[in-house]
Amino acid sequence: MRSVEDQQARVTAAAVAPRPVRVAISEAQGLLCAEEVVTERPLPGFDQAAIDGYAVRSVDVRSPEGRRSSDTDDQDSEDIVLPVVGEVRAGSRQPIRLQPRQAVRVDTGAPLPTLADAVLPLAYTDQGAARIKVLQPVRTGDYVRRTGDDVQPGDVAVRAGTIIGAAQVGLLAAVGRDKVLVHPRPRLSVISVGGELVDVERTPGPGQVYDVNSYALAAAARDAGADVNRVGIASTDPKRLREVVEGQLIRAEIVVIAGAVGGGALEDVREALADLGDLEVERVAMHPGSVQGFGRLGRDEVPTFLLPANPVSALVVFEVMVRPLIRIALGRRQPMRRIVAARTVAPVTSIPGRKGYLRGQLLRDEATGEYLVQALGGAAGASSHLLATLAEANCLVIVEPEISEVRAGERVDVAFLGQRG
Repeated sequence: MRSVEDQQARVTAAAVAPRPVRVAISEAQGLLCAEEVVTERPLPGFDQAAIDGYAVRSVDVRSPEGRRSSDTDDQDSEDIVLPVVGEVRAGSRQPIRLQPRQAVRVDTGAPLPTLADAVLPLAYTDQGAARIKVLQPVRTGDYVRRTGDDVQPGDVAVRAGTIIGAAQVGLLAAVGRDKVLVHPRPRLSVISVGGELVDVERTPGPGQVYDVNSYALAAAARDAGADVNRVGIASTDPKRLREVVEGQLIRAEIVVIAGAVGGGALEDVREALADLGDLEVERVAMHPGSVQGFGRLGRDEVPTFLLPANPVSALVVFEVMVRPLIRIALGRRQPMRRIVAARTVAPVTSIPGRKGYLRGQLLRDEATGEYLVQALGGAAGASSHLLATLAEANCLVIVEPEISEVRAGERVDVAFLGQRG
């Protein structure tokens, strides 16, 4: 029986990131930047008002002692009155030259008139139309965004290896980039096999069940960041199954086949895929989902997984084995889920000799800030098929192979799953 760590090492060794592609910045969110985006122009590209107010020369609005109104008497402030000689709105392209002891009304983002070195906020004046009374002075540079304050030519706006979020998209737009080189989402195909399966659009007959796996695993792959093609149910006829798989090996970087490691389905899959590459099916020291398969198939040696038919087992194997491969292909430096230590609120049982990945609910003690975890579904084994408990889980409780029982109050490692709500 192979250890979880050995199987993970074998899987991740097969990771191949798709070649970087150039995409529109509107399509780049959530992807990893694959280039150093160097700016060619300063940002902002001109001196501009940072607030609605009046463009002034700071020397014209100082009190005689050069101090702010909080340090001067009211008479000094009241003596400063300036005529308003014009207005500049955001987007204006007409240059204005400010003369000594004058003010120009400016909007936020408007270009600063020549000779102006500060903006007097509306709140610092009586907001007059033809003339303004200065209630509080400003200093050089106050409420002004200078040319290049954000970014200078030659600066790196977005670094390679940065996950592109809303701020990065905004900065790319601000420096005039409409496209950016990114690591694309790996393409992943999900196939279900099993003579008992019917699609959710049909009513199951005697002995038939809905195809849960292709839907659940496709959703898990999208959550991990893959570009997913849900193939659905494939025939168990070896010739037809081979045609389906070969078609996906051409279009995908990862292929997942669910329901292919138990009973007669395994033999059908072995026969269908025997000539496509090395595909091993064996026991891995974990539960649920100990029986699983992995290999590299086709001319491009595409990583291909064989997962159990049991939906809970299939999802857990996906979480432990397939998801890290997707994250590596995306270029993420930390492909694994975040692990925290939590104290159990009730006993947890596990299968000796296998690493347990048990559904759980992670809580936090409001008084102490300590993580607490409640395992769902009771003991492992009889309840491992309960998909409803997995839907309620927000974590996986990890129990090492040498431990068969964790008592209430003991600490265990817990892997966060995706946030809900």
